[in-house]
Amino acid sequence: MKLQERTWAEISLGAIEHNYRAIRAAIPSGTKFLGVVKADAYGHGAIEVSRLLERVGADYLAVSCLAEAIELRESGIKLPILILGHTPADNVPLLCRYGITQTVTCEAKAKEFSDEAKKCGDTLKVHIALDTGMSRLGFLCGGKHFTDGVRNIISAVNLPNIDAEGVFTHFALSDEPGEEAKAYTENQFRLFCDVISAVERESGFRFRIKHAANSGAVLSYPETALDMVRPGLLLYGYGDGGRLGLKSAMSLITTVSTIKHYDAGVSVSYGGIFKTERHTRMGVIPIGYADGLLRSLSNNFSVYTDDGFAPQRGRICMDMCMVDLTELPGVNLDSRVEIFGENADLEELSRRAGTIPYELMCSVSKRVPRVYVG
Repeated sequence: MKLQERTWAEISLGAIEHNYRAIRAAIPSGTKFLGVVKADAYGHGAIEVSRLLERVGADYLAVSCLAEAIELRESGIKLPILILGHTPADNVPLLCRYGITQTVTCEAKAKEFSDEAKKCGDTLKVHIALDTGMSRLGFLCGGKHFTDGVRNIISAVNLPNIDAEGVFTHFALSDEPGEEAKAYTENQFRLFCDVISAVERESGFRFRIKHAANSGAVLSYPETALDMVRPGLLLYGYGDGGRLGLKSAMSLITTVSTIKHYDAGVSVSYGGIFKTERHTRMGVIPIGYADGLLRSLSNNFSVYTDDGFAPQRGRICMDMCMVDLTELPGVNLDSRVEIFGENADLEELSRRAGTIPYELMCSVSKRVPRVYVG
């Protein structure tokens, strides 16, 4: 049995390479490219995507945690890797051994990292995170926190056994429309630059890499490119509104496993939220919420077949769901069904689910094999 005979995700490495080159062409010459491959490269497979990015000339990779970083190192990835999230200080020896760059979000953590690096006789490379308005991670530096924030950053970068290579912030609204979002993003960027200027002026310290531009900023705020950009969603083919000509890289595919015929008035699946109104030719497809097809989409979207779209009917089950094939007599057992991809728009599916494309891609579970093409 082939793994693809049930449900699988087709990943186009050619599309990811195309997107990489399109983004490269849109940023200033000499600006470094950090590819965000956290969460298994948004479900596309971090190892395969990282190998591709390394081959085509990316400068850096970003992951969420130490386990993700070590997985890449043990798969032979040599590119610099930045951990964007938390790593307990007692893992500093692993960070140093694998040559991984760690985000530092406050002075106290910087001191812990410094102490642990000193114990193991090594130097830890770090990037300093500034909280300029995301209100998540990073040194507080806005408003009344500016002076203390600058002082704390200076203290952190001068700690022994710490190599503060970079400094960055994360925009909260760079992919949102409207003047309010624009003003918020510009204020974040202004604060970021002001803090760096103050640190450099008061201490003489110089960061080698300054980065702020996520996917939304790459598109809408080119002035924020600085030394490096951090595209995530753009790399996988979404979020550009057609401006860069990106290609979607993932297609979620299944097949028709069973076909049944029902008279009018038959309740379909759990809860009976759908009842047939006529003689209905119903297909069962082997994909459910355990595969990443959100239950919230139940009875609210259509799948693509070679003969057209088929509405999904009834509650999505853990391992399967039902689709109405009454108007598609050419769809039979083993016919290919696309949940999203080249023909079924992921952004439309995410709107129907009340979420974003990121979540649907990341939701495709580990039991769904990835098949690489192109």
